Amino acid sequence: MGCCTGRCTLIFLCTLQLLAALERQVFDFLGYQWAPILANFLHIIIVILGLFGTIQYRPRYIVVVKVWQAIWVTWNIFIICFYLEVGGLSKDSELLTFNISRHQSWWSENGPGCVRKEASMSGIKGLDSHSYISVIGCALEYRYIEVMHSSFQILIALVGFVYACYVVSVFTEEEDSFDFIGGFDPFPLYHVNEKPTNLLFKQTYL
Repeated sequence: MGCCTGRCTLIFLCTLQLLAALERQVFDFLGYQWAPILANFLHIIIVILGLFGTIQYRPRYIVVVKVWQAIWVTWNIFIICFYLEVGGLSKDSELLTFNISRHQSWWSENGPGCVRKEASMSGIKGLDSHSYISVIGCALEYRYIEVMHSSFQILIALVGFVYACYVVSVFTEEEDSFDFIGGFDPFPLYHVNEKPTNLLFKQTYL
């Protein structure tokens, strides 16, 4: 298969997915979003498996990636619904942190243009001298940044699913045609050299 084929495109898409997942994993770690961290980790492993399967012509590995892409799209749809508060979900809940902490997305305090306002805690001893109060001046609300991240993941996953289906079908056709031609014949060279060898023996007897 040439360089500008579905296989090459799928390798590019897997690499792009891997980079996007690593970028997302970093910011989820900074925000202590444990559920997305686990999902991203599993996604990275399966994308690497799919990348290996595409390079090494292993259609079974690509089938695993196809199934995972559907799950990954479903997960990202849930993330979009979570941050847009669809169906009774609340972006202020502790669902993504497994109710372990009250942390929110890293972008809630560090988004573009965001400025943190802090005020001293008067009358309370033993605590830090400053306590976080609010964030102002954000050019884009953090939930929309998370929605854009998930939308981009969905787009790549859908395109990757289509190309994965195409590559699996191509690999299957190539394997079938290779079997038909006799590509697994264990002694292909002996048939070619059979006649010259017989002629050599006849000359020796003469």
